[in-house]
Amino acid sequence: MRIRIIGTGVMGRGIAQWAATAGHTVELADARKEAVQDAIAFVSDMLARAAAKHRLTADDAAAAAQRLIPLDEPAAAGQDVELVIEAVLEDLDVKAELFQQLERILPARTVLATNTSSLPVTQIAARLSDPTRLVGLHFFNPVPLMKIVEVIPGAMTRPDIPPALVKLVQETGHRAVTVADTPGFLINHAGRGLATEAFALLEESVAEPAGIDRIARDVLGLRMGPFELMDLTGLDVTAAVIDSIWRGFR
Repeated sequence: MRIRIIGTGVMGRGIAQWAATAGHTVELADARKEAVQDAIAFVSDMLARAAAKHRLTADDAAAAAQRLIPLDEPAAAGQDVELVIEAVLEDLDVKAELFQQLERILPARTVLATNTSSLPVTQIAARLSDPTRLVGLHFFNPVPLMKIVEVIPGAMTRPDIPPALVKLVQETGHRAVTVADTPGFLINHAGRGLATEAFALLEESVAEPAGIDRIARDVLGLRMGPFELMDLTGLDVTAAVIDSIWRGFR
């Protein structure tokens, strides 16, 4: 499959590594052209590290790196592109404008997927001429290690798209869960209790962040504490998710 990934930040790079390792041809694009080459160099280095740790053979790592294709612009023509995965700024207008450009350029059969962690898929799709081709495909950071992917159909998503994406995800060794287009979807909705209660404990001077993280790991058995997790995902993303869930559920 030929997959175009737009946005070469942390999530875009992780998705690119996931897709290239699985044998797919990966086009990489970003609003900043110089960011694309940086991303390809980063992913190539991560593939080499995986080979050094014997998670991949050296030949497989080199072949995956060769499948990374830089693009000059996100909305470049691409008759062979079967799937676009967007991983840009968590902003409804930015995402909708990008998808409006893509639906004019790419074939009608190309599936458009957003990696949004908090924005309603249906609201993004509503800005398109053909909302049936848009779906949520939400990965978690770091993508190669976090094996769960949420598949989120919008209100108008074609019924054949979600099962096809579930099949794609599971063929790569990741696990897919199809969830409703509700605020925070499934995992971020459930996880907000951990983050907001951690903030409450900090606000009430019960403990410092390092202490709360230690208890979460040593007592609750979590891989990471809530503050460690927020540092990893970014406070900007955390704030957007919390705000989205609050607006959605009150």
